[in-house]
Amino acid sequence: MKKVITYGTYDLLHMGHINLLRRARELGDYLLVVLSTDEFNAIKHKTAYHSYEDRKGILEAIRYVDEVIPETCWEQKVSDVVDNQIDVFVMGDDWAGQFDFLKEYCEVVYLPRTDGISTTKIKNDLHK
Repeated sequence: MKKVITYGTYDLLHMGHINLLRRARELGDYLLVVLSTDEFNAIKHKTAYHSYEDRKGILEAIRYVDEVIPETCWEQKVSDVVDNQIDVFVMGDDWAGQFDFLKEYCEVVYLPRTDGISTTKIKNDLHK
């Protein structure tokens, strides 16, 4: 079985998220999503509208997602990849090059973002 991992906050879920999850799942047989906890988001100076538990429940309802686990710190990526026997690490191409250190452990793929949509754009549009 080929296992794929990706990370994110997944707040205000939109088609960009769905496209990323679908394309990530197409790279393997099993998709593990590592979801930023509310506490970790605070460290990153991010605020999610939905709680971790709600975001986790939403992700678990998506057919492309096989499992969701918490992200509590930046440093856990190597252990997540090793402990879960990951074959492919996937992130959006806005992170290109940032996770190349994982190439020692698995394939690293940066997928193109969906044009015209992002959580930041949604938040900005709602404030107009």
